[in-house]
Amino acid sequence: MIFATPRRLHALVLLLAIGLGFYLCYRLAVPFLPPLVWAGSLAILFAPLQGWLERHIPHRGLAALVAVLGIGCLVVIPAVFVGQTLIQQATAGAQAVEARVVSGEWRRALEHQPRLAPWVRRIDRNIDLPGLATSLNSWLTTTAGSLVRGSFLQAIDFCLTFYLLFFFLRDRDAAIAFLLSASPLSNHATHRLLGRVSDTVHAGVYGSLAVAGAQGLLGGLMFWWLGLPAPLLWGVIMALLAVFPVLGAFVVWIPATLYLALEGSWGKATILAVWGMLVVGTIDNLLRPVLVGNRLKLHTVLTFLSVVGGIILFGPVGILLGPVILTLTTGLLEAWPRQPIPPVPEAKPATQTTPAPGSSTINANPVLMKGR
Repeated sequence: MIFATPRRLHALVLLLAIGLGFYLCYRLAVPFLPPLVWAGSLAILFAPLQGWLERHIPHRGLAALVAVLGIGCLVVIPAVFVGQTLIQQATAGAQAVEARVVSGEWRRALEHQPRLAPWVRRIDRNIDLPGLATSLNSWLTTTAGSLVRGSFLQAIDFCLTFYLLFFFLRDRDAAIAFLLSASPLSNHATHRLLGRVSDTVHAGVYGSLAVAGAQGLLGGLMFWWLGLPAPLLWGVIMALLAVFPVLGAFVVWIPATLYLALEGSWGKATILAVWGMLVVGTIDNLLRPVLVGNRLKLHTVLTFLSVVGGIILFGPVGILLGPVILTLTTGLLEAWPRQPIPPVPEAKPATQTTPAPGSSTINANPVLMKGR
């Protein structure tokens, strides 16, 4: 076989070995994917803090340790507090809904509306709302218990995240140097690609998570002020829905407004509707340009697909990992045509040599031999 030279076979075997190594490394990293992604994202976000600490603390390891402790206090303590309060409010809210449905209070409130009374009676005949409320309460209680039982695994993930974050902060220069040496792209193209990944992480955290958190906070505060049940629960749900480009907090506050109107609380319904449209709905347009700017250079549809697809494939960590994968792919596609292509050496013209005495010119030229 003309192509099966020893050098080509050696290159093919080496390529297969590298591919197998990458696959096995991926399989090894899958169980630790969430801590790796969160640690890498936190390292990108808090790299300026690490740089500032290194200028004031001569030892890089000590500076990274101080940064990790500060980030841990900033992230873990609010997360634990919100998680515990969320579980308590979810259970209490489910019990309140069950009590209200079983007692028939919802039916008496809606029967005062002449246009809705026939629908109320039809719903009451065809749907077992007390049974549904009891099932919802049981499901939420079971889910809260499973979350409490799974807190040990979550604590392990937290510890792994901050353990990895220490090394990501301390050794970030060595990691970037390794990527530059191992990348098949030029140094300029690799720096450009790493910059786009950093912009995507910043846009994902500040543009999606921070803005969504602000919307959930404002919506939850209004729920609390109006006396609606479980304001923290609904605030967190609004924040989670606001992460997705197509959905938003309106999925929660519009039904709540209708609920207040059907109860006859027209003043509260008007306040919630105005607050939702003018404050919760517009905070996105005010904060996103300030926090993100033009960092995330992706179409809305691509952003939506990357976020939803990332969550389906990787779970909650896909909120960041999906857009990062899409950014890496588009960056590689953009960088590929810019790579210098080595010129093909031109074939040198054959030089005529003086035949040796006694030799034939025809015998020295195989083309002429073939022609004969």
